[in-house]
Amino acid sequence: MAATLPITENEESELSRWWVRSILGVMLFGLVILIAITALGYRDAPPIPQKVVDAHGTTLFTGDDIRAGQGVFLKYGLMDNGSVWGHGAYLGPDYSAEALHQMGKDAAAAMAQHQYGEAFAKLDPAQQAAIQAQVAVALKANHYDPATGVLPLTPAESQAWNQQIAYWTDYFKHPEANGGLKPGLIGDPSELRQFSAFVAWAAWASVANRPGYGYSYTNNFPYDPSVGNTPIPGALLWSALSLLVLLAGIAAVLLMFGKFDYLGWVSRGNYPRADIVPGEASPGQRALVKFFVVVALLFLMQTLVGGATAHYRADPGSFYGFQLENIFPSNLMRTWHLQSAIFWIATAYVAAALFLGRSLRTDEPRGFAIWAHILFAAFVAVIGLSLLGEWAGMSNLLGDAWFWLGDQGWEYLEIGRFWQILLVLGLVAWFVLLFNMCRPARVPNVAARPIVRMFLWAAVAIPVFYLPALFFGAHTNYTVVETWRFWIIHLWVEGFFEFFATTVVALMFYQMGIANRNVALRVIYLDAILYFLGGLIGTGHHWYFVGHTQFNMAMSALFSVLEVVPLTLLTLDAWDFVHTTRGQPDANGRPRTVPHKWTFYYLMAVGFWNFAGAGMFGFLINLPIVSYYEVGTQLTPNHGHASMMGVFGMLALALMVFVLRQTSNDAQWRGIEKYIKVGFWGANIGLALMVVMSLFPSGVLQTWDVVQHGYWHARSLAYVSSPRQHLIEWLRLPGDIIFIVFGAIPMVIASLKGWLNVRRAAA
Repeated sequence: MAATLPITENEESELSRWWVRSILGVMLFGLVILIAITALGYRDAPPIPQKVVDAHGTTLFTGDDIRAGQGVFLKYGLMDNGSVWGHGAYLGPDYSAEALHQMGKDAAAAMAQHQYGEAFAKLDPAQQAAIQAQVAVALKANHYDPATGVLPLTPAESQAWNQQIAYWTDYFKHPEANGGLKPGLIGDPSELRQFSAFVAWAAWASVANRPGYGYSYTNNFPYDPSVGNTPIPGALLWSALSLLVLLAGIAAVLLMFGKFDYLGWVSRGNYPRADIVPGEASPGQRALVKFFVVVALLFLMQTLVGGATAHYRADPGSFYGFQLENIFPSNLMRTWHLQSAIFWIATAYVAAALFLGRSLRTDEPRGFAIWAHILFAAFVAVIGLSLLGEWAGMSNLLGDAWFWLGDQGWEYLEIGRFWQILLVLGLVAWFVLLFNMCRPARVPNVAARPIVRMFLWAAVAIPVFYLPALFFGAHTNYTVVETWRFWIIHLWVEGFFEFFATTVVALMFYQMGIANRNVALRVIYLDAILYFLGGLIGTGHHWYFVGHTQFNMAMSALFSVLEVVPLTLLTLDAWDFVHTTRGQPDANGRPRTVPHKWTFYYLMAVGFWNFAGAGMFGFLINLPIVSYYEVGTQLTPNHGHASMMGVFGMLALALMVFVLRQTSNDAQWRGIEKYIKVGFWGANIGLALMVVMSLFPSGVLQTWDVVQHGYWHARSLAYVSSPRQHLIEWLRLPGDIIFIVFGAIPMVIASLKGWLNVRRAAA
């Protein structure tokens, strides 16, 4: 229950207004640059020709075919099988890279037959090199006429295009050769032709020189020397210069920490009284516990479908003798893996925010428990129906409604547009409920009001900055979509959601008596400045090779490295966190009990994985020259698992443990705590084993294969199914089992026990 605390001497002093002014200045600067890059994305996106013709002027395919083919790509969830321009899934090929390489091979075969009357393979090395050089020149030449909208192809390119339909028709027939898709997933000849037109256009944009420049629309991605795609000089230059920015940023912040010893999470020498007491939850707070049952069940679901997805890499032919792809194909499994993760993490944040907001009040707002029940029902409905819709959409059961009720097809944003709109409305309703409950004027503790203001500003950013997910459709230019998509994946998740998470932890620490008001505020302000300084413009590091120019590469590379700076600072708080869990002495030297020990353990895990997963592994793949070779290899999910689960997932579990402890008396908690303990060690050990034994070594070896043989080869079935790669994939099994059995299942049990305790108390 909330209590009005006396304002300590330290809390009477107001912090400088330059903290907030600095945040606003950094945000304004970052958003202006980011919006400018986004606007340039519309202008500089690879053009979609009105029609593509052969040397005789005969139409091969049209712009409508390309856009319809993109719709086919999305409707069947192929972005959760393979990728385009490096973004997507990693079970199947990169469709743009594979199409480009095949067109290069077919063009070489056509030229060899025309010039020498022989198959390319029968030519001597000098002749092969000459033909390969001609192929590179031909593919690099950009014959698109913007005045007429016509793209003419050479005879060799036209012949290569004619081979594409047969190639992709065969690809979709065999699950063991395509990463576990449903047999004959695309059987309609018109859809196969449209899909081929789309990937052929993506291949053309990957290799044809941007007018006025000596490299392609995608900055020569993917790496394929056989068609003339090699790194551009800017990728190396901006990578080198960004390292200087990183060193300067770390030096500046460490200097600040050296000068101002009061920066950091834990108050030193001044311990405010706890604002909340475990076991004293209100009816509305107890109503929120069932949210965490859904959180735990979705967490378990995510681990199970994630294990199935990983199995498709280890043994794509069968699932222990059962043809799983007939019912649960790999693209559906990966879609559910991503969506369930987003749902359970977001649900935990939403429920915990309401729980903490209620703790700020001495009284329960009228109807709070009822609104909690309504919000719960809405979340469950959207989650359940959207997951079913994704299955129905991929199964082609929804007809033309697939985009609205089924699977939009965009990675991380697969949820159907109708469910997406309902999700936005749900988030708005959540914020209105939160604001009505804890707007500063209604918070009796005057000292807490500045923290509450930052908490609410961070909360309102959640629904507002999710809106870009509604700015594009199935047929929008791919570059434009990728631009807005990462406004969500990076800016919403890694920017504003991370800022919101910081305010939640700060508010929680303040109410627990770990940090006083000014300590909590300084952390919020400093983290906001550092997050937004690198994170806003740094969003563009996802756009290096999706149709943007070098302006984006330069700005994003220089600012993206600054995202690492706040993560390095986590190490400075590490010992304070450890010390706190052991019970720091109070002002009189008496040991202080820590009823939220396991909440702290999970928060320590957040700090570790933030530094390792987001910091080390994220920095590894963010430099343009590294990203050029790496994007879409296993180093990407290595970073994704360590940061998404390690940071946002562990924080969601920390909030879950906090709520369970707050709603349990000491006797009830003893029955729950043992499962929390097992879940903590199981999740962290399992995740570490996944990374160390499989994801990281697999990613390093795959990136090396890109350097040696080209991007298309490292993403091909020939490489993924090699004995060495199969062994590395199987080495992931121990980590997966530990994560599922000892990480996820105990948390389900703990949440159920906590909910049943609440139910019994209310009876």
